[in-house]
Amino acid sequence: MNNEAIIRLGFFFGVFALMSIWELLAPRRFLTTPKKVRWFSNLVIVLANSLLLRLVVPILPVGVALMAQERKWGLLNAFRPPYWLAVIAGVVILDCVIYLQHLIFHIVPPFWRIHRVHHADLDLDVTSGLRFHPIEIILSLGLKLATVALLGPPALAVLIFEVVLNATSMFNHSNVYIPLGIDKVLRLFVVTPDMHRVHHSIIMRESNNNYGFSLPWWDRLFGTYRSQPEAGHKGMTIGLALYRNARYLTLPWMLIMPFFSKPDK
Repeated sequence: MNNEAIIRLGFFFGVFALMSIWELLAPRRFLTTPKKVRWFSNLVIVLANSLLLRLVVPILPVGVALMAQERKWGLLNAFRPPYWLAVIAGVVILDCVIYLQHLIFHIVPPFWRIHRVHHADLDLDVTSGLRFHPIEIILSLGLKLATVALLGPPALAVLIFEVVLNATSMFNHSNVYIPLGIDKVLRLFVVTPDMHRVHHSIIMRESNNNYGFSLPWWDRLFGTYRSQPEAGHKGMTIGLALYRNARYLTLPWMLIMPFFSKPDK
């Protein structure tokens, strides 16, 4: 676990580069807004979020997992299943918790005010998977820390979960074309770009579905799965009805958005 930061950064830059090139070579949709403004704002906010977490939070989930193992905290440390099973269970349960967190951030108005920063993007590409308000990042980290302490998964499980969550967020927000036959098989195991894009539809009965980030099973299990958008992927409109002005793509507006106007949902 001494190389956690190197591993996470390596996967981050590797997946980001891969999806960026894929978007150039085989885009799924034409972008409606200038990439220069969006990329600058979306990348700066993820950098700011990373620095903020380092300053505000003294310990990360992998550190809590190591502490839980040492002090025998959590269900998995109490029941002591085989190591391989504890790793799998840890990854799957943590992913389910993130699904539930995402669902709550849509249902509960104060949380939606924060989360709508993510949905106000007028296009989807690899950087959209990084566009989250700092408050949401801190709240999400707090939930992960509490879950790790209560569950007691191996540190390896937490590291795998963090790497996969970050990688799949960039993957399923990417503007890439995947042949429909391949997508149909892929979405049995992972949330694909076509599956998640429905969640960013301007039509609320479509966007209130497909909350999963990594594993696609939770949406089917809890009845929040929608296969395709009504207008098709090339015809659908991305974003929120009340935030169609390009100014909401800029960093200052992204930061203050939760604090002005009433929730539009």
